[in-house]
Amino acid sequence: MDTLTLTSQSPISRTNSIQSFTVPTSVISSPKATLGSHLARRLVEIGVTDIFSVPGDFNLTLLDHLIDEPGLNVIGCCNELNAGYAADGYARWKGVGACVVTFTVGGLSVLNAIAGAYSENLPLICIVGGPNSNDYGTNRILHHTIGLPDFTQELRCFQTITCFQAVVNNLEDAHEQIDTAISTALRESKPVYISISCNLPAIPHPTFSHEPVPFALNPKSSNQLGLEAAVEAAAKFLNKAVKPVLVGGPKLRVAKANDAFVGLADASGYAFAVMPSAKGQVPEHHPHFIGTYWGAVSTAFCSEIVESADAYLFAGPIFNDYSSVGYSLLIKKEKSIIVEPNRVAIGNGPAFGCVLMKDFLKALAKRLKHNNASYENYHRIFVPNGIPLKPEPKEPLRVNILFQHVQKMLSAETAVIADTGDSWFNCQKLNLPKGCGYEFQMQYGSIGWSVGATLGYAQAVPEKRVLAFIGDGSFQVSAQEISTMLRCGQKTIVFLINNGGYTIEVEIHDGPYNVIKNWNYTGLIDAIHNGEGKCWTTKVFCEEELIEAIATATGPKQDSLCFIEVIVHKDDTSKELLEWGSRVSAANSRPPNPQ
Repeated sequence: MDTLTLTSQSPISRTNSIQSFTVPTSVISSPKATLGSHLARRLVEIGVTDIFSVPGDFNLTLLDHLIDEPGLNVIGCCNELNAGYAADGYARWKGVGACVVTFTVGGLSVLNAIAGAYSENLPLICIVGGPNSNDYGTNRILHHTIGLPDFTQELRCFQTITCFQAVVNNLEDAHEQIDTAISTALRESKPVYISISCNLPAIPHPTFSHEPVPFALNPKSSNQLGLEAAVEAAAKFLNKAVKPVLVGGPKLRVAKANDAFVGLADASGYAFAVMPSAKGQVPEHHPHFIGTYWGAVSTAFCSEIVESADAYLFAGPIFNDYSSVGYSLLIKKEKSIIVEPNRVAIGNGPAFGCVLMKDFLKALAKRLKHNNASYENYHRIFVPNGIPLKPEPKEPLRVNILFQHVQKMLSAETAVIADTGDSWFNCQKLNLPKGCGYEFQMQYGSIGWSVGATLGYAQAVPEKRVLAFIGDGSFQVSAQEISTMLRCGQKTIVFLINNGGYTIEVEIHDGPYNVIKNWNYTGLIDAIHNGEGKCWTTKVFCEEELIEAIATATGPKQDSLCFIEVIVHKDDTSKELLEWGSRVSAANSRPPNPQ
């Protein structure tokens, strides 16, 4: 049996044998064999060292046991939605995240965050403190419910956005239910739901041994004959192409195939790009990387190379209306190989199931002829993007000037979090240096996600300084979690881009509903700070003030949470957002097909 030892910097990965998760005995030395201590040990064992919570009367005893686990840090959040977002951000670095809330009022509040994690294929353990076990099967009406003697409302809501649900209301099968739920989350890379009756966490039971059996997973494996056939067909398809290219998609993460994809790029010599929601999954300093493939709003010259290729391999793509820019991509099925996490489809021809992406890409790399024609063509036609016009002294700050300075801040010691909105497009154009992290939520696209996600991500990887880019509309949804960042001593730099409304919605379909009440954002953060913790805020109106603010945030205030409010014109957007917005608007407003 191979043993996989998890560290705080090693996201969970699978091997081709049964997997054990081990931690030092010192961090699993809970004094009692109780359900609560067992759950806490299991979380630490799979790599969760921080859990995000909101207390409620149904989960208080459970929280006591989680706090008692020396290897687990319980972080109280301002609300359940943000706790879920934080677990999402945490899972993006650690490989798994967890949150704990109370029955129904907490569970229904966290639903939106769990749905987002489901859409992004993130293993997330959502734990809910449930009703007393004696109340099940009675005709009693409980508080925190809608007033019916039916306790399944919360469960039914979670069934559609989690891959496994465990309702633990007796001790006899609690061990099995908890372990099955955690195993399923890790195996499927999706959220799971665990409800634990409020009277059970503190009761000792023989099934919760003091030294538990090491947690193990029996991972999936490829069908060997199917793998060989898929590789044979794909190699034949690509080796006869003149200008083949590779495109990485967001499911590279769930397939744990990032390294295998880069290995294929190394071996083949092909030019390679990423879809927008896969930015940060593969190294952008690679010599054959040509940028983001996003149809009409792609990185300069990237779409031309991809769409003119005579063969393209997409590894883990998601073709939705956003990533396809209103279904306007100019790619053809007969030219494509689509590699899913466990399936390969080649052109209009054969498809091969039970083939893991990682295995396929590694095997294919050994069968391809070296062909750098697509990259040579890119290099031949490439013209660098223009430099923004130099502003006049004290001229109102433009967004393109802002991101010109942000680019200089990036290094292996930083990570970028971009919220839904124009930050998607501006951050997408950043060139990530080796080791620089990058996260955003494109499939679900929930505004405000980034505030909680920044809290979770920064907690997962404290050695990196997170740069978060958030529009004023998004920030108003979840602003209060800045409070938790301060309590945790985080040193994030938040760039609050204040342009007076929901700019991304304006460019899709404008109306008075896209205008929001302007806040004194720095004043709000100063009030939240309230003299407790390290915090520095400033407003910037021009390039000179921006330069000074960045110098302060990265110099004297480098150990503080820095909040930089950037004041820009309401119509100052990236050109990509203007193009994208008009295409998505056209897709949204298509008339009904004739009946």
